[in-house]
Amino acid sequence: MENVFEVLNERGFIQQCTNADEIARELSENKITFYAGFDPTTASLQVGNLVPIMAMAHLQRARHTPIAIIGGGTTMVGDPSGKTEMRQLLSRETIEVNSLGILTQLKRYLDFNDGYGVFLNNNDWLLPLGYVEFLRDIGRHFRVNEMIKAEAYRQRLEREEGLSFIEFNYQLLQAYDFLHLFRKYDCTLQLGGDDQWGNILAGVDLVRRVERKTVHALTFPLLTTATGEKMGKTVRGAVWLKPSQTPPYEFYQYWINTDDRDVERFLACFTFLPMDDVTRLGGLKDEAIREAKEVLAYEVTKLAHGKVEAEKARTASRAAFGGGGIDLSAIPTTTIHSSRLAAGVAIVDLFCEVGLGASKSAVRRLIQQGGAYVNGKQVIEADTLVTQQDLDEDALLLRHGKKQYHRVVLE
Repeated sequence: MENVFEVLNERGFIQQCTNADEIARELSENKITFYAGFDPTTASLQVGNLVPIMAMAHLQRARHTPIAIIGGGTTMVGDPSGKTEMRQLLSRETIEVNSLGILTQLKRYLDFNDGYGVFLNNNDWLLPLGYVEFLRDIGRHFRVNEMIKAEAYRQRLEREEGLSFIEFNYQLLQAYDFLHLFRKYDCTLQLGGDDQWGNILAGVDLVRRVERKTVHALTFPLLTTATGEKMGKTVRGAVWLKPSQTPPYEFYQYWINTDDRDVERFLACFTFLPMDDVTRLGGLKDEAIREAKEVLAYEVTKLAHGKVEAEKARTASRAAFGGGGIDLSAIPTTTIHSSRLAAGVAIVDLFCEVGLGASKSAVRRLIQQGGAYVNGKQVIEADTLVTQQDLDEDALLLRHGKKQYHRVVLE
């Protein structure tokens, strides 16, 4: 069996783990069951979620069995990790809708057919728990003085908002997930982001205390770009896997615009290309690095949205970058009512509205630097009004710099 632990390590997935030698041995000698959880706080996963998803896919390709947990139960409590204030509590109906959306996205990367993988919702075992019984059987294994040392809890306790009692229970519920999965599915490894290290260790410890068995934890680095920014953030906000939130062309452009210093690292983490190809492409310099970025963008978009959408996005991007005709079907589009153009719309407002500027001041700077265009014409003045006179075939093609396009059509 392939030593998938070395594959994960070589591709940059491993930040911390409980016992590297033992996990590597288990993965190379036995077929194990492992899991990672996704709280359905929204109807779509983001680019940052691709780290655990790709790691799960590598493990499944090595014949290990993934369990993808949708945190229907834990989402009703809210994870305080990385949050400066309490998360908004969602209804069961919203959580159910979000869960179905996330399942659709996971199926692009993982096989849940014929027992190759398992998709579960932890509300199936968390919601029926009796509160007093849970406190007696599970809560007694946790020490408050140890829990408040965790970074997520400590930061919140130092803030004026504090930490709600319901959030304080999150670690117990996540730990119980691991215990339940160990009992029912013989699951022996939990994966998660490094901000979840404390919660995952709590599950490892709970299984040891209750079942007298050893299970393991493995966390991924929290990826940032070479500029220090959080992975998956743009001027329009988060980069989503759901095409209605981040269209495939825009998704493709996010990867095309990768910093040169990040290309090799992202090729290793977000594609299945052999590492020889990753190393070759990552070693390209200057103008040649464009080839590597195009491979990265195409491969990641193909996994997220399919081959047809990836090819459409690549064609449109090549045309835009090379100055040729643009495939408008691949360009993100916004519809506005014709009456707005009759009165005139401030160019600064329009760029912000469609996401080509993070703020009005940012758009003004863009215009001053000569980087704003409407239907191919450079915008000179920041107080310009866009009217029906600017339409070309009843549409406006807005451009931010050389490569970011957005089309506006009339209702």
